[in-house]
Formats: sequence, structure tokens, C-alpha cells
Amino acid sequence: MDHPVITNVQPGEHSCSAEADPVGLRVLELFSGTRQFNRWMYDQIAPFCKGHILEIGSGIGNISDFILREHEEVTLSDVKPAYCRRLEQTFGDLHSLRGIYPIDLAVPDIERVYPQLVGAFDTVIALNVVEHIEDHEQAIRNARKLLKVGGKVVVLVPAYRWLYNPLDKELGHFRRYNRRNLSELLAGQHFEVLHTQYFNAAAVPGWWISGNLCRMKEIKSGPLYVYDGLVPMLKLADRLSGKRFGLSVIAVGSRLR
Repeated sequence: MDHPVITNVQPGEHSCSAEADPVGLRVLELFSGTRQFNRWMYDQIAPFCKGHILEIGSGIGNISDFILREHEEVTLSDVKPAYCRRLEQTFGDLHSLRGIYPIDLAVPDIERVYPQLVGAFDTVIALNVVEHIEDHEQAIRNARKLLKVGGKVVVLVPAYRWLYNPLDKELGHFRRYNRRNLSELLAGQHFEVLHTQYFNAAAVPGWWISGNLCRMKEIKSGPLYVYDGLVPMLKLADRLSGKRFGLSVIAVGSRLR
């Protein structure tokens, strides 16, 4: 193995209990079975993925699989060392893998904790990550520090404050976003916002009914796998909406300095 797998870097104190994450692991395992949906999500960000790519919050590799197989230089990460070890078991033999690190995007001194990673990447991807970090300005500031000047950050987060419900709370979400405030978050940390869009319009009614009306606190496997089978129709819904509405919002920014 010729790439580093670093699992002994100490993240911030607030992440020290991250190994015990039964809810997060269950959700990741569920979505590992939604291959069509994962591909669709990856396709939304693929045009912006260039050069040496760092994926923040790789989890168990549901999206990492596509990134690694379609790009030449990829570094994976997760705040949970247990997930880093699992990523190594799954992807350790792929030639495109350059390293795996337990990166905590919320640390206040990222230059000291990860000096070898500062300014190292052309693209930083954070899919369903930033909403889990209370100080999201620090998270975006750190993402900028990991990029080369002119590098791109690609962020996907849950959309619409009015959709926040017990499902979000159980998943550890601090907030939901829209195109405007996500763009402001990036611009406030010296990014030029190049692109914004919504994603997955057809899922909005289901999320609202499940969480706001039925007060559900967990994602169910049966409906999720049915939903995965409907991805061709879901794509049509996004085309018809012009990506102006959706369960998630995506923003892409370029590091200015």
C-alpha cells in the first residue's frame, strides 16, 4: 500500500465520541443499497470535480466509490476513525486513492492538526456534512484552507428551514439551508459562488409528511428502496422544476485567496 491511512490524528473534543454513531451508521448502511440514487447525486457534482479531490465525510463510501473510479487522484476522509478503517478495507487497492484521513472540519486550528493537507487540493467535496457542524462558518473556512487558490468547494446540504423536523434532529442536523443563505455562507469565507441549484424535488412531500406530519424519527428501508427504483422519474421531476426546488441544495465556490 503506497498511500497514507492516518487514523491517529486527534480531532476536536466535540468529536471524541464519534465512534459510537449507531444512527449515522444505520442511515449510511441503508443508503448503501440505493445505488441509483447515489449515482444520481454524484452526477450533480461530477462536472465540478477536477484534479486532486478531497471528500469530506466519506462515511462508508457510498459516493466515494464513484469518485474513485472516475478520477485519478482522490483522498477520502471522515471524522470517525472507524469509518476511515472501513474505507481502507473497501477501497485500499484502488490506484486512484491517495490517502484516508480522520478530518474534523470543525477544528479551530486546522493548520496545526493537518499541516500536510493545507492547500493541497483542487476540489473539496462536502455532501451532507456541513449541516452536522454547529459552527458552519468555521467548517467552510477550513475547507478553503485545504484548497489551492482557485480550487473549488462543492457543498450539498438539506434544503428549507420549514422542512426541519424530528428526522433532522435525530440525524444530528443543526439547520437546513436555501440557495441564498448557502451562497452567503460561502461568500463570507472568501469564495466566489459559481453555481447553485436544488436537488431531489420529488422527495420534499415525503420528507414533510414523514417528519412534520407523522413525526417519524428514522428513515425506513422499505420506502427508501422503493424510492431508489423510481430514480428515472425523480430525475424528470428535477428537470421539470428547473432545479429551482428540492430536498437538498448544492453550491459550488472557487477560492479567491
